[in-house]
Amino acid sequence: MPRVKLPRKSTNIDMTAMCDVAFLLLSFFILATKFKPPENLKVDTPESVSNKIAPEKDVVMITIDKEGRVFFSVSDNNVEQKKDIIQAINTQKSLGLSDAEMANFYKNASAYIAVPFSQLKSFLQKSAEELKGVNLPGIPVKDSTNNELVDWMRAAVGAFQGTRMNILVKGDNESKYPSFQGVIMAFKKNDQMKFQMITNPVAVPAGTELYRLNQASGTRGAE
Repeated sequence: MPRVKLPRKSTNIDMTAMCDVAFLLLSFFILATKFKPPENLKVDTPESVSNKIAPEKDVVMITIDKEGRVFFSVSDNNVEQKKDIIQAINTQKSLGLSDAEMANFYKNASAYIAVPFSQLKSFLQKSAEELKGVNLPGIPVKDSTNNELVDWMRAAVGAFQGTRMNILVKGDNESKYPSFQGVIMAFKKNDQMKFQMITNPVAVPAGTELYRLNQASGTRGAE
């Protein structure tokens, strides 16, 4: 008896539900993602072959621009430490800062200090928009008798007491040595002998000793 052949039917899968789920997930990730705010301080960091990732928490950042101006900032997640720092500076230097002026430093994301103590009160009265395009003098560090970064670092050490403080230095490729020397002096006077430099990672040059070591160990240079 001949075998009866059953007609083949094409499989039809309704993808409507799957598309709905995909769009819901996409919408969720777009709304939940926290985008990195644009950098207020533009610095062209030097290149290096290091592929070590800089910490993002418990960070005290010292930035040196190409003109040698020095800026002080603390990572956004350390609100309590930022609050302790600005309150300590206000008390030690008798600056008479109001609660609103101090909050302008510790509550605002990406806030930084870019002026000497004599201008700090007026500086903290301005918003980020008002500071755009303003030529800020930076924190005085070049005069060993008036290195104000020493006081900021002392306040930071006190605020991070009991917690590991990660000190990062982000210097412009064209910044001058006197500013860097003043920053190092501020670290030494507060017994802070370890810090990390922020650099622009590049691939290990072919033919160098480090390149040969990486090849032998089966690793690759920073990309």
